[in-house]
Amino acid sequence: MTRKLAAEFIGTAWLVLGGCGAAVLAAAFPELGIGFVGVALAFGLTVLTMAFAIGHVSGCHLNPAVSVGLWAGGRFPASELPGYIIAQVLGGIAGAGILYLIASGHAGFDVHAGFASNGYGDHSPGGYSLTSALVCEVVMSFAFLFVILGATHGRAPQGFAPIAIGLCLTLIHLISIPVTNTSVNPARSTAPALFAGGWALDQLWLFWVAPIAGAVIAGFVYRWLSEDK
Repeated sequence: MTRKLAAEFIGTAWLVLGGCGAAVLAAAFPELGIGFVGVALAFGLTVLTMAFAIGHVSGCHLNPAVSVGLWAGGRFPASELPGYIIAQVLGGIAGAGILYLIASGHAGFDVHAGFASNGYGDHSPGGYSLTSALVCEVVMSFAFLFVILGATHGRAPQGFAPIAIGLCLTLIHLISIPVTNTSVNPARSTAPALFAGGWALDQLWLFWVAPIAGAVIAGFVYRWLSEDK
């Protein structure tokens, strides 16, 4: 279990550093900015690379919603949920801490400007409402878990799950960055919010409730859809 939790810590740190780092450091870089497409790809690549690196150790959840969704789908024991969730949140904070150390070395950096935090209303990149953000996060989290459960099924093509899951997360970001900055991951949302403070912490509740709700629904639906594992 210690090795599993260490793997989840490292993997989630990489997800936050890679995905949020792309948003903070590179998305709007003068003339050479990678934009939303680049940020979406960065998040997908963090999951794809870590799935190959630690999938055989911990399953490479990197996300409390994924862990809870896998439990709902009958793929993960409830007894391991607390440890996984704590390791993921702490790993995310570590990744955000490294990003803060890098970003704060640039003149004019303001962590309170957002720091890739998730938000709705005035803090949605596209000005989307609370209702829009809630629906988007539930549906995208449902889709993410549905793909994870299918790609890791015993009868799915072997060895391709990390690719399917990484591309799914990329697609999710391509759809939903304008709405919420894309969470589908409470650990990813918590880490930058702790540094940004203020509104990011006030709105953080949504990015725990919606991803977990969507993931649980997906777990139960996929469990019904495919009785075997």
